[in-house]
Amino acid sequence: AALTGDGLYIDEAAAMLADDHAVVREGLRSLLAAVPGLDLVSSVGTAREATRAAVTERPDVLVLDINMPDGSGIDVAGELARVAPDVHILMLTMFDDDDSVFAAMRAGAMGYVLKGADPEDIVRAIHAVAAGNAILGPGVASRTLAYMSARRDEPAFPTLTARERE
Repeated sequence: AALTGDGLYIDEAAAMLADDHAVVREGLRSLLAAVPGLDLVSSVGTAREATRAAVTERPDVLVLDINMPDGSGIDVAGELARVAPDVHILMLTMFDDDDSVFAAMRAGAMGYVLKGADPEDIVRAIHAVAAGNAILGPGVASRTLAYMSARRDEPAFPTLTARERE
């Protein structure tokens, strides 16, 4: 991989898009067509199509929305972690709540970026996830770090006695 002047990694990577909005898929398709070394192998609009295409196409990265008309992108990520663990998941969504972020990560997503991100940040995230790296969008990252570093006064198992915890 080579780093370009604008901070993007140029590497051969196969990507797949799964979003229920055609305009989002078309916009991402146009964006990715201009990125050297990034090959868009499939673009689908449902959770069922995303699972099927990811298993058959085996892209390096699946760019996946959470809200799909026939299911959840989080469920797709969980299923792919089981049946196609070599397909890395980047969630690209409007949902920026902690529950969605943590559910996606628990399901196996390696990245989480909001749709309002700059195009360069989305491309950078696709390359990072395709390469096997974890990445969070700026707002998501700061909230996740704050949550993870917050002091928790309650014990991990509140029903245990002090002696049982010991």
